[in-house]
Amino acid sequence: MAASRGGVVLKTVKKVVVKFCPFESNVRSTREFLAVVGTEKARSTNLSCEVTSDVKHDKSDPIIDITFADGEKLVMKGANLTSKEMLSAFTSRCTAKDPQAQDGKKK
Repeated sequence: MAASRGGVVLKTVKKVVVKFCPFESNVRSTREFLAVVGTEKARSTNLSCEVTSDVKHDKSDPIIDITFADGEKLVMKGANLTSKEMLSAFTSRCTAKDPQAQDGKKK
């Protein structure tokens, strides 16, 4: 989980819902994503952001459903993605929505 070193900023995120069946073999990356987003450090970047997990026993595919503050949604199907790919897509979307993060990159 080298992607977690940079840190996750939830400033532009309203809600993160992680749904998975723990008995399936393809949920490792989804659980790693949840572990990174659910850390105290990440959650402290936006105290009003809801991070929830929906654990099911129905052999369903792992899904990460993210709702941003502007109402836009990002849905990632974790069955065929690595945690690094999911975190990269998530952080790039968050950075694109955060004007302060864009200003920091320009300097």
